Amino acid sequence: MTLWWLAYPLLGAFAGFVAGLFGVGGGLTLVPLLYMLFAAQDFPPQHVMHLALGTSMATIVFTSISSMRAHHSHAAVRWDIVRSMAPGLMLGTLAGSFIASSVPTRPLATIFTAVVYYASLQMMLDFKPKPSRNLPGRVGLLLAGAFIGGVSSLVSAGGGFMSIPFMVWSNVAIHQAVGTSSALGFPIAIAGVVGYLFSGWHAAHLPPYAVGYIYLPAFVGVVLMSFLLAPFGAKMAHKLPVKQLKRAFGGFLALLASKMLYGLLA
Repeated sequence: MTLWWLAYPLLGAFAGFVAGLFGVGGGLTLVPLLYMLFAAQDFPPQHVMHLALGTSMATIVFTSISSMRAHHSHAAVRWDIVRSMAPGLMLGTLAGSFIASSVPTRPLATIFTAVVYYASLQMMLDFKPKPSRNLPGRVGLLLAGAFIGGVSSLVSAGGGFMSIPFMVWSNVAIHQAVGTSSALGFPIAIAGVVGYLFSGWHAAHLPPYAVGYIYLPAFVGVVLMSFLLAPFGAKMAHKLPVKQLKRAFGGFLALLASKMLYGLLA
């Protein structure tokens, strides 16, 4: 075991708490930090971003379960929305993960930064939906799920950065949007893992302990701690006022995007 491996459980504790607090799968937290850790270990540059994305997506499977259970205990998960969006989420994510595997690291990192800035802006400006606006029907939710899943796979996130603004825009209460988003992260993660696993299966020059685009030491270390910490974040989410929660979420995303942008410019 190397000293680098000790960083992964610490990263998992932070990502798990954030996942529970904001209803995201943790990918928006993990990807830039894993990217920096993998680059510091001199992983092959052409695989650094793909490994960060694939490993992050694999951890979301477990983080989303822990976060989802905690939000469900607060009756904050809209299962009707989950059932309608899940098929589209899985199809969109699976397609997107295969597309992402063929995109070079730098453009992929640029896409990640732009998408996160957009999500941050939506939440920080606190866009107000029209009082008469409601969620679309089953077909609309299916299509929305496919789009969210496709974009989520490109940035290896649980979809909360898009599904939360979408639900809030449709007049779903913010705490229900956060809780429902945690459940939506599970089908995204399952499809994403399949995509990143198989798309990287025959990739050349992967580091030791990598299976496809999933780096096992990081996966294990992050999962162990994130699964434990996600319920604490979910509990905190139900104690914060609505505006504070939305602005905290937006500010957090902006910080991560800025860090990623700095790395790209450097």
